Amino acid sequence: MLRGVRGATTVEENKRDEIFTSVAELLTGLVEENNICLEDVGAVIFSSTPDINAAFPAAGARALGWSDVPLFGTLEIDNPEGVPRCIRVLILWNTQVPQHLVKHLYLKGATVLRQDLTS
Repeated sequence: MLRGVRGATTVEENKRDEIFTSVAELLTGLVEENNICLEDVGAVIFSSTPDINAAFPAAGARALGWSDVPLFGTLEIDNPEGVPRCIRVLILWNTQVPQHLVKHLYLKGATVLRQDLTS
C-alpha cells in the first residue's frame, strides 16, 4: 500500500544552513515517528514559499543522506494568507500501516496549518 506522510516547518531566515537544518529536523522527525525505512520511500515532494530561495529543500534531504530517494521540489503560490518561509513535504511511503495511524509532523510556525495534529 502507498501512504502519504505530511509535514511542514518554517525557517526564520532565508539561509541555506537554516533551510538544511529545518529539513533535516522535519525528515528525521517523520522517520522516527513512523519508523520509516528509506528503502520503502517511493518519492518525496517538497514545496516552499516564494520567500525561500537560498537553497532547495530537496538539497537538504540529499545532505541528510537521502541519495537513493527520488526527490522533487516545487514552489507554493504567493498567497497573502499563507505561512511565510514555509517548507512542506509529502513522503510517498510503501507500507502496510493504515493511513489513520500515519503520524504527520508540523513544526515551528507551520503548526498553524494543522492545529488538530499539533495539540
